[in-house]
Amino acid sequence: MRIARPFKKKLDPDVPFLTGMRIFDTFFPIAKGGNAIIPGPFGSGKTVTQQSLAKWADADIIVYVGCGERGNEMTEVLVEFPQLVDPKSGMPLMQRTILVANTSNMPVAAREASIYTGITLAEYFRDMGYDVAMMADSTSRWGEALREVSGRLEEMPGEEGYPAYLATRLANFYERSGRVMCTNSGEERTGSITVVGAVSPPGGDFSEPMTQNSLRISGAFWALDASLAHRRHFPAINWTKSYTLYMGQIQNWFSNKVAPDWKDLRDKAMFLLQKEVELQEIVQLVGPDALPESEKVILEVTRMIREDFLQQFAFHEIDAYCPPIKQYWMLKAIISFYDSTSEAVGRGVTLQQIFSLPIKNEIARMKEIPLDKAPEILAKLNEKIKIKL
Repeated sequence: MRIARPFKKKLDPDVPFLTGMRIFDTFFPIAKGGNAIIPGPFGSGKTVTQQSLAKWADADIIVYVGCGERGNEMTEVLVEFPQLVDPKSGMPLMQRTILVANTSNMPVAAREASIYTGITLAEYFRDMGYDVAMMADSTSRWGEALREVSGRLEEMPGEEGYPAYLATRLANFYERSGRVMCTNSGEERTGSITVVGAVSPPGGDFSEPMTQNSLRISGAFWALDASLAHRRHFPAINWTKSYTLYMGQIQNWFSNKVAPDWKDLRDKAMFLLQKEVELQEIVQLVGPDALPESEKVILEVTRMIREDFLQQFAFHEIDAYCPPIKQYWMLKAIISFYDSTSEAVGRGVTLQQIFSLPIKNEIARMKEIPLDKAPEILAKLNEKIKIKL
């Protein structure tokens, strides 16, 4: 289990791993065969996020490893997954899911082996030509098992008592992900393993060894934020701390398959969200009335991005899954509203007149538009924004 299965050739990570979650697919996407970590404090939504990924992600097989988690969480997965319907096949989701259950009261040797069990099963199905998504919840418990086993073997401890070879073990685990050409005698077959590992740093401290060592290896960092979770903003991914290293490799896919200006829209939205952080500091010092009209527009539009685009209800029949084309048109509507509002303010139109228009309510209800009608309705909404403002 600790030795990776062989393959003929590793392919470039140029196909995105679509999740149906707007914060991931639009802002911090990963490639199929890539890897990501989700660090966050207790109660910030790691398990729900991973279960949403397991349900909606673009994968044929899901390997869910509950590594050192509480028994009731694994019980919840065992009870819920047979009842959830796989949106692709219409069959119970459990039929394409493998659970490796290792609860916190099991021996540490079993906990240390559970992650390797999961990745070996994933490689087995990858070699059949399937796209596999592996969810490890949580790698911190695996690190604690390594620490305990290392202590019993009386090895020289490293930082915070973890073994000195912690980074090597983590690297060996994450490098087993990837999209590969399988070794077989017949036709050329490709398969992939995408690894999403949850990290549970004590007290949400991202400077501890497990988070830092995982950071150096993983291609995407999806940082969960307790303050967002307390404000009921789910998924509680902090857009200022998170990042992805796959953008350069997969942006061509989005430009060809979704829209040529997809990257420009995404960059503009990210710029506005970064600008909001600076403006909030000024607002706390001098109040919102001291800001010029153009910056008040930024605050309102970023609120719309946060509430009308980034927030997503995991249990809503329509909003639970959002395809890339719908994400594009939703973001385009908000950015068009920003451009048109900025132009109208330049012509002397007051913000009160603009913000009282019913178009704002239509933008807020974009999430509820059915998938089959979404591109057409959102395109019309986009044109209406330009005419109204």
